[in-house]
Amino acid sequence: MRVSAADVIRQVLTENELEFTESEPGVFSADLPGERKLKTTVSLTVGAQAVQVHAFVARHPDENHAAVYRWLLERNLKMYGVAFAVDHLGDIHLDGRVPMHAITPGEVDRLLGAVLEYADSSFNTILEMGFASSIRKEYEWRISRGESTRNLDAFKGWLEPR
Repeated sequence: MRVSAADVIRQVLTENELEFTESEPGVFSADLPGERKLKTTVSLTVGAQAVQVHAFVARHPDENHAAVYRWLLERNLKMYGVAFAVDHLGDIHLDGRVPMHAITPGEVDRLLGAVLEYADSSFNTILEMGFASSIRKEYEWRISRGESTRNLDAFKGWLEPR
């Protein structure tokens, strides 16, 4: 009995207790819970020859575009199944295509894990490199008003005066 790629994806998403939708047969969207990037939405689309994997990571950087994009390209050399990509707006995504014959429960699980790991582990670095001025302004605004800076704790090392 041959199991379809859509059936395999549906099974893995269900077994991992991930909330997902199937907007049409073979087109899935699921939310992966992270630590730094609290949620990464991944889409898996079953095509004729391959399954496309796509996830939004961050909007286009406000500053240091070249440094951010170079860092992403260097990361691509070490990644499995997906790679960083930039769309026409400069927004940062993870994208990949996996041949149909490779779609097994183990492979789908590895792909979802890769998307989560790469989105989550790169998120703060992307923010530090591409949005430092905005983060600093937010921090200073919160300090001046006595507001909590807890949501900026990940950046404490370079935000607080020494």
